[in-house]
Amino acid sequence: MGRGEGSPERVGFALSGGQQQRLCLARVLALEPEVILMTSRCRGLDPLSTAKIEDSMQNLKQNYTIVIAPHNIQQAARVADNAAFFLQGRLIEEGMGKQLFIKPQDKRTEDYVMGRFG
Repeated sequence: MGRGEGSPERVGFALSGGQQQRLCLARVLALEPEVILMTSRCRGLDPLSTAKIEDSMQNLKQNYTIVIAPHNIQQAARVADNAAFFLQGRLIEEGMGKQLFIKPQDKRTEDYVMGRFG
């Protein structure tokens, strides 16, 4: 079967954004990784699809190490057990996720978390 409309290579394009994200996650899990890196995983998704991805992440982190590079600070605060803030390639602060997002120790981290820059 070629790369036509019904071919396996094209099936993912007919899915919604949230379904595409979950399909990508299923493909990664089939490889049995030790660590899963997720970037832009919910960018542009509706709130319901975002919640489904976050629920999946909560379940998956029981068996996998998940590293996220968030575009959404609120989402990172909801899902992170541990967090680190890097600025211009330097580690500024690291710690428990809730602590880092709610009461950061470094002013630069606080400025970023509060949306003063970035």
